[in-house]
Amino acid sequence: MTGKTQTSNVTNKNDPKSINSRVFIGNLNTAIVKKGDIEAIFAKYGKIVGCSVHKGYAFVQYMSERHARAAVAGENARIIHCFVCISRILDLAEFSAL
Repeated sequence: MTGKTQTSNVTNKNDPKSINSRVFIGNLNTAIVKKGDIEAIFAKYGKIVGCSVHKGYAFVQYMSERHARAAVAGENARIIHCFVCISRILDLAEFSAL
């Protein structure tokens, strides 16, 4: 054990109160990029309470909207393993479509 705290895989898709503290990261090469990589990149913006990785995209759930917005501002268009990734906060209708 490394002493690192494991984050949940749950990002509260159905909780409208937490939607603004959840960041969508798109255009990910998830064959290479893993949950730990995402957490390492996004942890500098605040406490991550959940992280889920799916084929081609991921979500990071923060404790607060302020942290999520800082992550979007700092990481949008970041290149991760040769892919330009899109980081943004989605609205409820966009979440429903995933």
